[in-house]
Amino acid sequence: MKQSEIKELSVAELQEKLGETKKSYSDLKLAHAISPLENPIQLRAMRRTVARIATELTKRELQ
Repeated sequence: MKQSEIKELSVAELQEKLGETKKSYSDLKLAHAISPLENPIQLRAMRRTVARIATELTKRELQ
């Protein structure tokens, strides 16, 4: 998910998206621990998406 897409979402949508993304990241991480993923870069991309969403939420709370 790109930063421009994240900025367009409302706070409620961001919180929902953050929960979904964290869940899918933990599922992906568990799957990778059991058997290696075909594309382990997915883990990095998912982790960065979680960070982008969390950063945007924090930024909006401070405004």
